[in-house]
Amino acid sequence: MTKIINLRQARKQRDRDARRAAGDASAAKFGEAKSAREIRQAEAERAERRLDAHRRDDGPDAD
Repeated sequence: MTKIINLRQARKQRDRDARRAAGDASAAKFGEAKSAREIRQAEAERAERRLDAHRRDDGPDAD
């Protein structure tokens, strides 16, 4: 036999889980310390500069 579920309760639980996941992502993004945020931003900028430094400008549409 299969398990009978209440669709209304299942839908509400799914919505609760989605809101919780969104809240956790928001807390991870905005809830970090200023020093950790600055380190993360500096690493992202350094990675972007490094990628730009490795670009080749000899393509057909190079400026």
